Amino acid sequence: MIVLLDQNKNVDKCSLLVLDGTRIARVSSVPFFVVTQLKNQIKTLGKFGAKVTVVCSDGPDVAHLNELAGVSCVTIDIPRSISPLRDILALIRLFIFFKREQIIIAHSTTPKAGLLTAIAAGLAGVPIRLHTFTGPRWVNMVGLKRWIVRASDKLVVMLNTRCYTDSLSQWQFLIDERVVAGNRLGAMAACSIAGVDITRFSSGHFSRNDNEIMRQKLQIPVKSQVLLFLGRITVDKGVRELLSAFASIKHQDNVPHLILVGPFEKNSGAVDNICESEIFKFPNVHAVGYSSYPESYLAIADILCLPSYREGFGTVVIEAAAMSVPTIGTDIDGLSDAVVDGKTGLLVPVRDIEALRRAIEKLLKNKQLRVQMGKAAKLRAQEEFDSEVINKLVVEEYNLLLGDHLNLK
Repeated sequence: MIVLLDQNKNVDKCSLLVLDGTRIARVSSVPFFVVTQLKNQIKTLGKFGAKVTVVCSDGPDVAHLNELAGVSCVTIDIPRSISPLRDILALIRLFIFFKREQIIIAHSTTPKAGLLTAIAAGLAGVPIRLHTFTGPRWVNMVGLKRWIVRASDKLVVMLNTRCYTDSLSQWQFLIDERVVAGNRLGAMAACSIAGVDITRFSSGHFSRNDNEIMRQKLQIPVKSQVLLFLGRITVDKGVRELLSAFASIKHQDNVPHLILVGPFEKNSGAVDNICESEIFKFPNVHAVGYSSYPESYLAIADILCLPSYREGFGTVVIEAAAMSVPTIGTDIDGLSDAVVDGKTGLLVPVRDIEALRRAIEKLLKNKQLRVQMGKAAKLRAQEEFDSEVINKLVVEEYNLLLGDHLNLK
């Protein structure tokens, strides 16, 4: 049976089911993903009594995880690219950690963490092993490399108790590609990995003076329109296409500005990384690095741009939506769930610089359409992607899995 977590369930019954003392490990290759996507969900698990440990590679974002009350963090070097020796060391350390801490639920996200966690948790006897797919890496690969990475995902499915996707389009894609049978794959909650914190992402928190101060800080004129990118500054996020499209925008009056918020991928293993010096040659482009408060940039944004090659659901899209900011993204699995094309934003073909430029110009020139899309996006975020509801549904799913485990003992 498909496990599609239903938002219409009575979430209050979560309080009747206990996670008290349950040892849960949430595993990710990079702390950035946990901080930006899963922080509130992990806090919710803690509120329901779980003992949660975040396992990830070391990095500056680990400091933000250590700030979470009642949540511990263990750093294990989990390489994102193929690295036999480091992979073996990570596998051994994960096995030792799962065994020593007597983990009951191991839940992984990100591709390499998913594979290593599935193997190590299985060997360590972790009874409930879960993985959430957030955008298969092999979508844009060809040849032997595609076959190997795709086979790794099939192995992840085989070794885990249950797997999920964070969007319905990905759920269908993995089934169509025969990576997993439909009865072994679920979609998390409202098809978003953790939803959006409606109370946090609200334009009402920012006054006109706040926004003017932010513009002054970035040296952006008050009347200039603002495009915003939120995420890792990397090739597969379509940053090069975005920069090219932005540079070719035809403008008559005020020159628009582009803000890039996110870390550069210096150790991703990719052969074609984007470096900071590449950004500096573009006028009116501001690379501000990682921010713990992306909402302060969304507050001055007119459009969010996310021209990714592959993507999970696209949490930044619904964060922008909650603040009445429409999105221009690519027409790919995941983003096609987060953006309702023509209603809450626009979708363009992958790597199509000209189509991206036209979409940007269309929304920049049509304020009425932009505002209309922003209002529709906000309403959808509030009705379908409230993180408080979604995170409690995840707690309920964990409880149901624990109940099944205890009944089998």
